[in-house]
Amino acid sequence: MSVRPAQKNALLEGPILGSLLKLSIPVVMATLLQSGYQLTDAFWVGRLGGDGVAAVSVSFPITFLMIALGAGLAIAGSTLIAQNMGARNFAAVNHIAAQTLLMVVVTSAVLGAIGYALAPTILHAMGVSDAVFPGALQFMRWSFIGLVFVFGFTMYQAIMRGIGEVKTPLVIVAGTVLLNFLLDPLFIFGWGPIPASGVAGAAIATFGTQSLAMLIGLFFLLTGRYHVHLHVRDFVPDVPFIRKAFLLGFPASVEQSARALGLTVMTFLIASFGTTTIAAYGIGGNVLGFVIIPALGLSMSTATLVGQNIGAGQIERAAAIARLSAAIAFAVLSAVGVATFAGATALARFFVPTDQAVVDEGARFLRIVALSFGFMGLQMAITGVFRAAGQMTTALLLAIVSQWVLQFPLAYLLSQHTALAQTGIWLAFPLSNVVVALLAVALFVKGDWKKGKLTPTQKLAEQVSEEILVEEGLR
Repeated sequence: MSVRPAQKNALLEGPILGSLLKLSIPVVMATLLQSGYQLTDAFWVGRLGGDGVAAVSVSFPITFLMIALGAGLAIAGSTLIAQNMGARNFAAVNHIAAQTLLMVVVTSAVLGAIGYALAPTILHAMGVSDAVFPGALQFMRWSFIGLVFVFGFTMYQAIMRGIGEVKTPLVIVAGTVLLNFLLDPLFIFGWGPIPASGVAGAAIATFGTQSLAMLIGLFFLLTGRYHVHLHVRDFVPDVPFIRKAFLLGFPASVEQSARALGLTVMTFLIASFGTTTIAAYGIGGNVLGFVIIPALGLSMSTATLVGQNIGAGQIERAAAIARLSAAIAFAVLSAVGVATFAGATALARFFVPTDQAVVDEGARFLRIVALSFGFMGLQMAITGVFRAAGQMTTALLLAIVSQWVLQFPLAYLLSQHTALAQTGIWLAFPLSNVVVALLAVALFVKGDWKKGKLTPTQKLAEQVSEEILVEEGLR
């Protein structure tokens, strides 16, 4: 049978705040811990000086771009899984999980190979200095080698979120991040028989621990311990489904790529101001990536809750979840922004304790962007709602406006055509954050996402789910 007997689903009933917190807190904690990979790398690499920080800073946007190209598949898979879980189509959940995991692994292997081959060309095009180039190349290439494991574990987390099981990924991340913290200094500085690898050592340690995380997650999926039980036969390519899933995930991939490409182009602009500015941007990016994690976790949890309630036909409950999530995200990140503003210098010195010029510029960046954190959280929460509803094109629109209509043009104009120089780049971040958040609120209030008339993307999601059920019923 393709549908199991009805069982109670706590995410579809009861107090909304309780459901949201029950799902959000483990997701936020797991995402916080997962950022520990980057924070640990930044902390230990910072002991190598500004050149080491710059090497990691110029590498991250490029690897992030490659990750973003395949992220739409994970988003599409998570959306379909959540909606089918809400509709209690368990056979569809298993099929979608296996096929999406297959697509993600194959895509990441191809992208990783391309990135590895093009790494020197990319760094030369960015104008990276001779002092930074060797470390950046090594770090970037190791990151591309490990891309398949990053993708694989990200998909495992998306599958678990889609079914509402969020505690197991938290335990896996906690263990591997702790292991990464212990391995980083061994590979960066060397110890005993382990040679010092410098910046590359951070990437090697992260590669090892993220590989372990993916293998553990795959083991759980194959043994069926947590509501999803995959078999080898589930990984036989289902070409019709893969084609349709690509179509569903394409807008989400373009959205993520637009954001990542925006960061990459921004790095090119920042690199023109020298190593100190690149390192300052690296500090700001590390802090920024850390403080928005509560909103990111809340956004992912909101997408799961809203998606399951849409699948169950509970549109008004989905809307109430969205409003509460947006309010919490704005309040929490506003408070974090105030704290970041007050402690900007101390935060910058934590990453680069020996380079005062980098500390000063990094603190300036943090003070300028910090007070707009609440608007970032607001936008992210609402974007999660659009994705859950299958409105990937709306999320894409917000990404394009954010990165290409506002942030990069403002950064270029203010830094190149005024006396602000690099400060003009920093100012572009809060200005774009506020405007895009207000646009997201306007689109949410308009309410197209919850209308009975389905968008083409939503129709595709229903068609994919229906065809999976038919296929499973014939097995």
